[in-house]
Amino acid sequence: MTASRRQPARRTVVRGLRRAAGPWAGSVVAVRTPRPQVALTFDDGPEPGGTDRILTALADVGASATFFVLLTRVRRHSALFDEVVAAGHEIALHGLDHRALPELPPAEARAALRAGRAELEDRTGAAVRWYRPPYGRQTPRTWWEVARAGMVPVLWGPTTWDWKDVPDAERLVKAQEGVHPGAIVLGHDGFAGPDDLAFDGPPPLLDRGRLVARVLEQYSSRGLRAVSLGTALADGTAVREARFRR
Repeated sequence: MTASRRQPARRTVVRGLRRAAGPWAGSVVAVRTPRPQVALTFDDGPEPGGTDRILTALADVGASATFFVLLTRVRRHSALFDEVVAAGHEIALHGLDHRALPELPPAEARAALRAGRAELEDRTGAAVRWYRPPYGRQTPRTWWEVARAGMVPVLWGPTTWDWKDVPDAERLVKAQEGVHPGAIVLGHDGFAGPDDLAFDGPPPLLDRGRLVARVLEQYSSRGLRAVSLGTALADGTAVREARFRR
């Protein structure tokens, strides 16, 4: 089969998976909840100067969050990771490192998912339920490997744009776009670099704690409280969609 014929066939398979995705399938993209709350999530940590300031911003208003961590950083900043756990926040997996799973051979992706989950559970003594694919990149194959590893992929809706080199005013506007009760908000408590096998250029200059404090203040003005994904799902139901992007 030629490359031009393979591409339509691949799209047909993906469309079929999307149609077949029932309430148990797909990635979690939001929470259907009766409560005025959003699920606040952070990727790429722990990172000194980011995670610690965000922890303070959360504690100041009694908010909680889900931290999707990289094991490369958990090992480097173990004391800071322990602070996240001690503060009662939910821990989830972002990866052994920041490589996108679709770029890895299937056996390597499978091993990385299982090793990452096992290492986090050994460190925290708690089950790891959620996985966020780096860059949001996943295929039907990698989605299935996450499920086989005992986790559920989690994507997002609103985002703070804190990986972009833009003014904070733009980030605050972006964090309000599409926000609603049950929205999953994407933020970052760190910025993955070459030590995490990410090569996305220099990190933006910003005070992550200050940004999160201002986002939380805006949400509070709309009557919304920030909680972890697990807390939001305690009396809500997951909204799932089959979203794939290589």
